Amino acid sequence: MSDPATAARLTLDLTAGLKPAELEDFYRDLHRHPELAFQEHRTAAKLAARLRPAGYDVTEGVGRTGVVGVLVNGDGPVVWLRGDMDALPVQEATGLEYASTVDGVMHACGHDLHVTWLAAAAEVLAAARDTWSGTLVVVGQPAEESGGGAAAMVAAGVHPRFPRPDVLLGQHVTPGLAGFYPHTPGLTMSASDDIDVVVHGIGGHGSRPESTVDPVVTAAYIVTRLQTVVSREVAARESVVLTVGRFNAGTKHNIIPAEARLALNLRTQDTRVRERVLGAVRRIVAGECQAAGCRVPPEVTVRPGYPNTVNDACLDGEIAAVHRELFGAHTVFDFGPALGSEDFSLLAPTDVPYDYWYVTATPAEVWEAAPGDDLAEKFGNVPGNHSPLFAPDPSVLVPGVRTLVSAALSRLA
Repeated sequence: MSDPATAARLTLDLTAGLKPAELEDFYRDLHRHPELAFQEHRTAAKLAARLRPAGYDVTEGVGRTGVVGVLVNGDGPVVWLRGDMDALPVQEATGLEYASTVDGVMHACGHDLHVTWLAAAAEVLAAARDTWSGTLVVVGQPAEESGGGAAAMVAAGVHPRFPRPDVLLGQHVTPGLAGFYPHTPGLTMSASDDIDVVVHGIGGHGSRPESTVDPVVTAAYIVTRLQTVVSREVAARESVVLTVGRFNAGTKHNIIPAEARLALNLRTQDTRVRERVLGAVRRIVAGECQAAGCRVPPEVTVRPGYPNTVNDACLDGEIAAVHRELFGAHTVFDFGPALGSEDFSLLAPTDVPYDYWYVTATPAEVWEAAPGDDLAEKFGNVPGNHSPLFAPDPSVLVPGVRTLVSAALSRLA
């Protein structure tokens, strides 16, 4: 393990030759051609095409569309660098000259930046083999947004097939004035569960509601009652979000349907709170259906998506120290646990430490124009991840490569 000052100095030396224009060309190309989860064929090929000439042994199709590049460079630790590749079903509204050319699909979460950072960092480290010893594994992960990508790579044998990591490292672009690198030791992102609810009523003609059991009304009561779970059944000190993201029922104005469907999303940071909220959801759904006279019990299906992301505190402290040396002490701060979720941690085998940090990327002019007198207010008023207006500042391209390179060098012999 290198000391922070050494890793920072070496990173600056090794990345001095980076050409921002070339990085931006690659990034813009990815942004113009976004691909949804498990459809990242072009993106994966672009990443693989950067890794092979650099000397990596590249395997494609890991977990359907995942890419793994391995560079063995003598004895030493095994460091995994991960970047996710998929886009979102969002219609872009940024007005950028390099906006998405795919209707209804956009890199609204910044994974095009992640792939650019990953490819460039891999090239820099490969070209500097004489400065480090160990094994570098570069992971281009599919389908983070759908929650299935990391699990698919694990199911495809990513751990037994490739060198076992000693550490797993990753980063994510986030809103905030460009030029900061938040680090949070311990819990940094929340667990996420999707919950599907089916309410079974009795359908019929809209003119004779007395002969039916209306699932729309029942589901509406469920939606309303669910709003009390967080406010009345969870302690105020706990961070929980319960969202009704979809309500589907019916086919025509004058037909009372036979069923209604709800799609919920739950974000929690404590396993006991999670179980309590899930129990409340089941109880409320069952109670409202019984009160409405539904003859068939409702269906409640919980689909676990992401676990909590819990950084190894010691590892995070070491890498944060490197980033302070590299960018200045004022640029690194504790962002605190977020209610966003990730499947990043699934790529770490049991007992393998990992660290996941952020790179802020809101252009200065957008940040300054945003309403608000403090950081929190402005943060809530600039386009964030998943917004059709999300447009990171390309000025973060080189710094984002340096964060990855320096983190890897801090661990490699």
